[in-house]
Amino acid sequence: MQKRTFITGLVTTTMMTAVPALAEWDGPTSGPAAADGKSIVVVAGDLKNGGILGVTTGVEEAAETIGWEVRVLDGAGSIQGRTAAIGQALALKADGIIINGFDAVEQQAALEGVVDAGVPMVAWHSGPVIGCDAPGGIFANVSTDAMTVSEVAAEWAIDDAKAQGEEIGVVIFTDSTYQIAIDKADRLKETVEAAGGKVLEYVDTPIADTSTRMGPLTTSLLQKYGESWTHALAINDLYFDFMGPSLAAAGLSPDAGPLAGSAGDGSEAAFQRIRSNGYQAITVAEPLNLQGWQLVDELNRAIQGEACSGYVTSPALVTPEGLAKLGDTNAFDPDIPYREAYAEIWGK
Repeated sequence: MQKRTFITGLVTTTMMTAVPALAEWDGPTSGPAAADGKSIVVVAGDLKNGGILGVTTGVEEAAETIGWEVRVLDGAGSIQGRTAAIGQALALKADGIIINGFDAVEQQAALEGVVDAGVPMVAWHSGPVIGCDAPGGIFANVSTDAMTVSEVAAEWAIDDAKAQGEEIGVVIFTDSTYQIAIDKADRLKETVEAAGGKVLEYVDTPIADTSTRMGPLTTSLLQKYGESWTHALAINDLYFDFMGPSLAAAGLSPDAGPLAGSAGDGSEAAFQRIRSNGYQAITVAEPLNLQGWQLVDELNRAIQGEACSGYVTSPALVTPEGLAKLGDTNAFDPDIPYREAYAEIWGK
């Protein structure tokens, strides 16, 4: 495959860019003051996932400001592990629980126990319904608009193929364990095909098993499709943590293709790969640390019987050009005063 040129333009004005550009806070400015002396539990789907880890870090930072104790339980990437973590959170008599990075439908029975116990619950990426009164007894499901994220990633691949003057051939990676992952992958496929592009294969492989599956899968797909495979799109950066070695073993340079683009979440590892030309071209990142603060604010509202804020954060298309302007930062943390805004709401 011949050497390629990256599309490095930043996103449209309807989204945040990889260069911090917003000067004003666009989230809530009012709400209940901090509830005193609360202890909360974060049930993390899998702390190996960079998005989940980034949100957890934001929760811990916000909890320190609001004055709450926080304990993190790792579901370790398995259904059984997440069920056990929810049970442990209940046993700890938490004042509130944050479901971090797994589908509420998967844990319906366990979450019914949380609802029956009267424990307020908020979530990050718990399903396709964003915002207030999400399914499963969840007070607020914090996320960007997942369909927008998928569209931006797919449109990047389409534009890149056009710039190269080539026919686009896409392999999409998803995980049917999660309804939101299916929905995101479906939108990736729809967007590519609506533009006249070809989806070579729709690969359903568990996120939790990427470390063992992605190497052999990549090799097999290269053998099957060869140069017709121009772009790889995935619903999460974690898929590309383990693709590069197989591409290198096949003698493909990072800028030769297939080029990898992720429809979420903007992990530190993904930023490093994009910055160093390491077998990932772009990611559509979420403001993970900000979302951690939002989760704490939403939980504070739930604990006190107030309405949720309804705030939906905006994503960013992260490109090599954008990262060059960001300096050494390996996270999308928009330059808006969200810490100060939430601290003011909480009276801190």
